[in-house]
Amino acid sequence: MNSKSITADIRVTGNEDEMRSVQRFKYDVYVEEMGRYGDVADHDNRLLIEPDDAASHVFVVIVDGKLAGTMRLTCGGDGALHQRQIDQYDLAPFLDHMPIDQMVVGERFMIAPAFRGTDILFQMFTAYFRLVNERRIQMIFGDCEPHLLNTYQALGFRTYTDRNVNSPATGYLIPLVIVAEDVDYLRRIDSPLAGVAQEFGDDSRVPDNVDDLLAAGAAVQSERMLDSDAFLAEVKTAAAEANALGAGLFAGMDEEEITTCVEKSVIIACKPGDRVIKQGNVAKNMGMVLSGYLDVCAEDNTVARIGPGDVFGEIAFFLKMPRTMDLISCDGGTRILSFNERTFRKLMAATPEIAAKLLYNISIMLCQRVDNMNKRS
Repeated sequence: MNSKSITADIRVTGNEDEMRSVQRFKYDVYVEEMGRYGDVADHDNRLLIEPDDAASHVFVVIVDGKLAGTMRLTCGGDGALHQRQIDQYDLAPFLDHMPIDQMVVGERFMIAPAFRGTDILFQMFTAYFRLVNERRIQMIFGDCEPHLLNTYQALGFRTYTDRNVNSPATGYLIPLVIVAEDVDYLRRIDSPLAGVAQEFGDDSRVPDNVDDLLAAGAAVQSERMLDSDAFLAEVKTAAAEANALGAGLFAGMDEEEITTCVEKSVIIACKPGDRVIKQGNVAKNMGMVLSGYLDVCAEDNTVARIGPGDVFGEIAFFLKMPRTMDLISCDGGTRILSFNERTFRKLMAATPEIAAKLLYNISIMLCQRVDNMNKRS
């Protein structure tokens, strides 16, 4: 991975003081920075204490004597996985085919702002894999926000369910899994974890029906799941049906320019009631409705509805501020195109002529939205 190298000590928390430091760190990141879990946090002591902490392997990342990151691994073999995780990560189909001690759920991956963009994330997964290999765990479960999907897929994570995580506390997350001993797959996608995963040869426990278990993940599509040409064709077909080619987001662009704009984007099929954007969330990726409709809600009151071809998330993106509204899917056929924020900003820096067309189209769409609101008032 092309990122700055940091010397870090990564290990399981060794005492109560370290655990308190982790819980204080979680408060800083999740409650203050991300606006989550405020209803269960200890605000007086600035702590986010969760029942899962005591039953899990909680790792600390120490750089120059200070806490720089943390992660929590809950192993089925410890009897620590409970119904919340089984439901949230849709583990029931896997439990029908393998023992629970071959599963682990990784949560609360956090890195201090000063170390984001370094190789600490890779070092954390290296420590993760050591535990997994030692215990012969097969399935490593987790989730991520849509704009981080390509980063996790590059590591070897795959989508496997059509039920995304969707709650007022967490917002919208995509469940993911790595098949720990499927080293051939990690090599095939050129994952940096291929050199970390241990090979067990004929003793490998990769499930025979792994492809069937992961098949439902097609509800999320990206360039890594399809080849680039197939993904672009899917985006163009959906965008054309949403009238986003001739007079919408991609108006006036040729195929090469559209390809540049949608690089690392993700198509997500939503279920009715999915909270695609959570008010107060700090993620700043933009999106476009490909089909179906999203209700725009403030304090549980619907104030508008957007449909095919409409963009969303532009306020948080351009103003670099938290989300101002909830966006909730109200149609079983809703699909959205989620753009990667980092790629979008690179587009603006590297190809300003394409970015100018895109920004011009967004400006027109926003003006039309304001004009329609004025006509209704």
